[in-house]
Amino acid sequence: MATTMLKGNTVNLAGNEVNVGDKAPEVTVVNSEGLADVKVGGAQGVKQLIIVVPSLDTAVCATETRNFNKRASELEGVKTTVVSMDLPFASGRFCSAEGIDNLTVASDFRNKDFANAYGVLIADGALAGVTCRAIFAIDENGVVTYKEIVPEITAEPDYDSALNAVK
Repeated sequence: MATTMLKGNTVNLAGNEVNVGDKAPEVTVVNSEGLADVKVGGAQGVKQLIIVVPSLDTAVCATETRNFNKRASELEGVKTTVVSMDLPFASGRFCSAEGIDNLTVASDFRNKDFANAYGVLIADGALAGVTCRAIFAIDENGVVTYKEIVPEITAEPDYDSALNAVK
């Protein structure tokens, strides 16, 4: 079972661990705009950057999403999606207030299919039931080319490595 840390305490992750070189599972999540289904993963004919955060309602997740929104505008032909367990209504309000318009913000609240398929569901501790902080880059053929499970949930990811993985 994979793990991460929350304020220095080990947190177990549930679900199927996905690694570099694996086929990225195709999963349906819910867009924060209009509650439309959004497919992430799988072979989509374009590169994908999937940014996983626990909740946009926290300072680190909000900062991370703002940073990726700004930097995603530099990426050509890359489908960039932020996935959390936040309700689509809450993430929609966040996007409107913060001007998030260069990426898709989606929710895995219905069945936790994404969190389980990618092995990023926090299984225990204070944040049990939400996603950890992680990033997956997927090539046009649906193969995972980059993975980061951020070692400390309260820390920001390695932005440069993630973005370089899809350039």
